[in-house]
Amino acid sequence: MAKSYGSGSRPGYRIGGAWLRLLLLSLVVLTAFGQTQSVTAPPSNPKPADPNNPSVALPSADKRDAVSAPASEAGVDIHKYIIGAQDVLYVQVWREPDFTRQVVVRPDGKISIPLIGEVEAAGLTPEQCADKVRQGLTKLINNPDVSVSVLSVNSKRYYIDGEVYRPGLYRLVTPTTVLEALSEAGGFRDFANTKKIRVLRGDQTLKFNYKDVSHGKNMSQNVYLQNGDHIIVP
Repeated sequence: MAKSYGSGSRPGYRIGGAWLRLLLLSLVVLTAFGQTQSVTAPPSNPKPADPNNPSVALPSADKRDAVSAPASEAGVDIHKYIIGAQDVLYVQVWREPDFTRQVVVRPDGKISIPLIGEVEAAGLTPEQCADKVRQGLTKLINNPDVSVSVLSVNSKRYYIDGEVYRPGLYRLVTPTTVLEALSEAGGFRDFANTKKIRVLRGDQTLKFNYKDVSHGKNMSQNVYLQNGDHIIVP
């Protein structure tokens, strides 16, 4: 039995009780700590970290290539669209991030690719441009897989002014007729003179009678627009 100090008191038992409570409290803390560790412990096979930022894990190479390409301009046909100056392209070389990049076509019609140099892009379709880049890369890479997409069309545009609901600048992404362009502009305002619409093309003025064309007459007036055309609705 523990020693007693003073009459009627049992300090030995009080000391033993304090140690017991301390032991129980320690067990509770250790149990809670173990549960926290089991929840927050990292996976056994973490993804490789970004060498430039070790705290950020990167996806696998396949997923990284799959998600890195920005969305292409809606409606651009890589087999038909003709690239022009100021267009924004995305050159993607599969599993080769050093050559994968966004580029702007310069006024001279060329783009620059690392270690290849200048590549002619204007006047080609995105598919043909990809072939050009592929030919240059064959000196450096075995069987390079190259694709070129158009992110933004800046080289071809037309304008609509006058009595339409949505006047302004429009990108000429796909072949577009005058009738289609007027539809894109949201239709005519109440006092529009649809019989005397004009298309300004350089030093030419082309007439367009909406009422005739919309009824299947004088269809020769429904020409395809060219870069820089200006439609006037009086």
